[in-house]
Amino acid sequence: MRTIPALFASLLALTAPLALADSPVGIWKNVSDKTGKVEALIEISDVKGELRGKLVKLMDPKETVCKECPGDKKNAPLMGLEIIWGVKKDGDEWAGGKILDPNNGKIYSVKMALLEAGKKLEVRGFLGFSLLGRSQVWHRDQ
Repeated sequence: MRTIPALFASLLALTAPLALADSPVGIWKNVSDKTGKVEALIEISDVKGELRGKLVKLMDPKETVCKECPGDKKNAPLMGLEIIWGVKKDGDEWAGGKILDPNNGKIYSVKMALLEAGKKLEVRGFLGFSLLGRSQVWHRDQ
């Protein structure tokens, strides 16, 4: 009888990495597509089937508030600032939401796709058509 709990714990330990591989939920290193350097850590969570992301660490903060952000995000502290919202699973990717660039205050449509068995996340921000935008590849923070 004691082997059943141990077996169950072992199965959970084996399936945990698989769960990470099929979901963007977790903490990600935002790697700049321009410099190749890690700029921030972003925590993505699932809130009632909707992905939301917030800044949890800035590597080299030049500002502490979002001066360029619109509406209620204007002058909000960057730490904890929600920069991704409204993203839902759509086939093999997540889309339909928005992403905020806190450097310039612009809001873009966003789509995301997991790469390399969930170790990387391609994040594409765009206006109108996804062809008109830019992509970054984020790395899962282990």
